[in-house]
Amino acid sequence: MESNNPKISVVVPVYNVKAYLGRCVDSILDQTWDNLEIILVDDGSTDGSGELCDEYGEKYEKIRVCHKPNGGLTSAWKRGVELARGGYVGFVDSDDWIDSDMYERMLLLALREQADVTVCGLVFDFEDPKIPKREEISNLGKEVYSREELEALFPSLINDGCFFGRTWQPARVTKLFCTELIRKNMKYCEERVALGEDMQITFPVLLDTRKLCVVQNFYPYHYWINNKSITGKYDGDYMEKVKLLASRLRYISDEKGIYDFTGQIRNDFLSMTVLAVKNEIYRNYKAGRKTVTANVKKICEDPQVCEALEKHTMDRLSLSIRLYLQLMRKGHYSLCYWLVLVFFKVHYYLGREYKRQ
Repeated sequence: MESNNPKISVVVPVYNVKAYLGRCVDSILDQTWDNLEIILVDDGSTDGSGELCDEYGEKYEKIRVCHKPNGGLTSAWKRGVELARGGYVGFVDSDDWIDSDMYERMLLLALREQADVTVCGLVFDFEDPKIPKREEISNLGKEVYSREELEALFPSLINDGCFFGRTWQPARVTKLFCTELIRKNMKYCEERVALGEDMQITFPVLLDTRKLCVVQNFYPYHYWINNKSITGKYDGDYMEKVKLLASRLRYISDEKGIYDFTGQIRNDFLSMTVLAVKNEIYRNYKAGRKTVTANVKKICEDPQVCEALEKHTMDRLSLSIRLYLQLMRKGHYSLCYWLVLVFFKVHYYLGREYKRQ
C-alpha cells in the first residue's frame, strides 16, 4: 500500500436486493477516490442478485465477487473483511447508496491525522415521497479525538442516562476503519447475532482505537427505508435476539477489561426490551389481547428483565418512558397493551391527516 494513495476496500453484503443493487454499486463506482476495490458478498441470494453481482464483476476490474451459502449479515461482511486487500475498510449495505465524495473526504482526514477510525453522518431516505426525505443522525461534536478523549467518553459510551442514550453511534456503514484494527476484532463478531449486529464490531474496535476523526456536518450515506421497513413484521424471536446482543456486549467488555460497561449494557438492554414489548403489541395485535398480554408478561417477568427494571441507572428519561417502565415493573400488562395501541393509532391518524394537507 502506498501511503499517499492507499486502497479502500468497500464490503457490500448482498441478499435478495436485485431491485436496489445497481443503485448501490454504481454509487461506489462513482467515488472520487479511485483507488478502491468493491467486494460483493452474495449471501445465498435467490432473486438473481448473485447473477447481477457476477455481471458487475465481469464488467469492472475493481469489483470482486464472492458467493457463499446464506449465513446472515454478520457472516457476509466478515467474509468481505477477510478478502479485503486495502489498508482501509468501509461498508455499504446493498439497498443503500453513497455520495461520490464520501470516501475521499473520510480518507484524507484519516491520513492527515493518522486516525484508526473516521466517522461521517447519514441521512434517511424514504421510499414514500410524502415522508420528509432527509433526517440526519448527528456526529460526535469534535473533529479529532485522541485516545485520552475517547476514554473520557467511556462512562456514557453505550448509555448516557437517556432512553437509547448511545454516545457512540454504532453503524458500521458510517465508518472508515483501518483494516488491521477491524481484523483484530473480528473474533468478537458472533454470526448468530441478528439484532444490533454493528454494535459487536464497532464497540470492540472503538475500545482499541488510538485516534478517531469525525468529518463534521457531512452526511453522505443514504440509508434507504422502504415501505416494508416502515410497517415491519412481527418477530417472535425479538426478545431472544435482545438477550443475545446484551450477552455479547458483556463478553466484549469483560474480554477487553478496559472499562466496566455493565451498568450501561443493562440500560441499553432495558431500552431494547421496551422495543421487544412494543413489537409484541403493535406487530402481533392480530393474535388477540389475551395472547399478546401473556407474551408481554413473559418478557417482563424474565429474571434478566426484572433485574434491569430494578437496577437500571437511566436518570434522564421522559415522563412517558418512566411511566411505561413502571407499568412493566408493576405487572400492569393490560395497560402496557392499551397504551401502545392507542399511541400508534393516534400517530397513524395524525400521519394521515398530515399527508392530506
